[in-house]
Amino acid sequence: MIKTALISVSDKSGIVEFASKLEALGIQILSTGGTAKLLREAGIKAIDVSDVTGFPECLDGRVKTLHPVIHGGILAIRGNQQHMETLKQLNINPIDLVVINLYPFKETILKEEVTLEEAIENIDIGGPTMLRSAAKNHQDVTVVVDPKDYNKILDEVSLAGNTTHETRYKLALKVFQHTSHYDTLIAEYLGKDLKEFPETLTITYEKVQDLRYGENPHQKAVFYREIGKQEGSLVEGKQLQGKELSFNNINDANGALELLKEFDEATVVAVKHTNPCGVASASTIYQAYKKAYEADPQSIFGGIVAANDVIDGDTANLMKDVFLEVVIAPDFTEEALEIFKNKKNVRLIQLNDVKRMPTGTYDVKKVLGGILLQEKDDILIEEIKVVTENKPSDKELLDLDFAFKVVKHIKSNGIVMVKDQQTLAIGPGQVSRIWALENAIQNSIHDLKGSVLASDAFFPFSDSVEAAAKAGITAIIQPGGSVKDEDSIKACNEAGITMVFTGVRHFKH
Repeated sequence: MIKTALISVSDKSGIVEFASKLEALGIQILSTGGTAKLLREAGIKAIDVSDVTGFPECLDGRVKTLHPVIHGGILAIRGNQQHMETLKQLNINPIDLVVINLYPFKETILKEEVTLEEAIENIDIGGPTMLRSAAKNHQDVTVVVDPKDYNKILDEVSLAGNTTHETRYKLALKVFQHTSHYDTLIAEYLGKDLKEFPETLTITYEKVQDLRYGENPHQKAVFYREIGKQEGSLVEGKQLQGKELSFNNINDANGALELLKEFDEATVVAVKHTNPCGVASASTIYQAYKKAYEADPQSIFGGIVAANDVIDGDTANLMKDVFLEVVIAPDFTEEALEIFKNKKNVRLIQLNDVKRMPTGTYDVKKVLGGILLQEKDDILIEEIKVVTENKPSDKELLDLDFAFKVVKHIKSNGIVMVKDQQTLAIGPGQVSRIWALENAIQNSIHDLKGSVLASDAFFPFSDSVEAAAKAGITAIIQPGGSVKDEDSIKACNEAGITMVFTGVRHFKH
């Protein structure tokens, strides 16, 4: 039976009504600091914890509940005769209900220009200790960390004088999840400026939404977000129309955004199954979309489109004739929104900071039994080094740079062919580089003569150069670094092809 409750909360929403109803059920209320003051002002007879412990709050409130009288009352096993006899000998009363939520550490560190000292002062010590004590002893003690659970507690106590064991178990689990999240936030904040990977890794995310299913209908899935501002990421986007995003929509949209961030000029990226299928830059978004669509009008069907400038009515008119799953842009004109209203299944996402890259994020890959963690691939080119007799023209250099930005974001082995800031052929995800190149050539609908080629890694043999020459490629950009680089350079010189090395590989698995 619940006879005594300890209440000490930072988030005071609903607490007066909850405590009032507990008191009406005959439950004695213990409290501390601001919570006790609020409850007494509301007419609730809250007893100060310091009156129970016989020890005053001290050190600016840093020490309030860290006392054997409190933790003994929480941790004593009610069915253990020795425990209960000890409580009697020490004049300790059991505490049956613990209602705690913690200092607002997350809200503090999210404030602009917060100081380390301010953040540290908002690290709760007594709160997590009481929560963990009560959760450990959930066989006998009910612990509440979330105001959303107040009504459930009241319903059960009103009916039976206590909560059910099932409820206490679920609430205890919720506490350990909450304190783990809280401690991880602290560890991440204190370690954010250290340029090293920790010996033990703890990471924490907050749920955005449950998804209808995962990659396939038989897989359950959830979308979580990192804590804090994530400018330029999908979690900051505002959905303007269309049904909720699916697992695959989110994954593909993220791939489109990561590639789009490589460009400053007006650019459109079309993605299918995480690989770009059409990418183009131009003086306007209208022209960029037209070129991206024409790059591969078949593969864009059912794809994701991301633009780094406003979608206007003319561009929306072009888009409406194609089945697109998602369109992402910094904004949409009123005319564009009216046009898309007739395409209700198209999900429109407004993302103000589409060009910004969230800082401090890592690339995480789950493997059986563990995870792989690495820094984001945020370098494009180390240094352009011309290694052939022919030198690239200014136009070729622009296209080579464009092509290397795209190939960085396709699955390895990867090949991209570009002309006039437009992808003409893409060969992703092959087990052999020559296969990737040959697939790109064979599946392209364009005349590739005069285009340039980018490879995400070096050519191990000269066969890729020879195939490129037959297709009419005039310039190649690749990292270099093969023991057989000279074979590829020689083949380029014989074919009159320009080749440049970047010194940076971009494997993407």
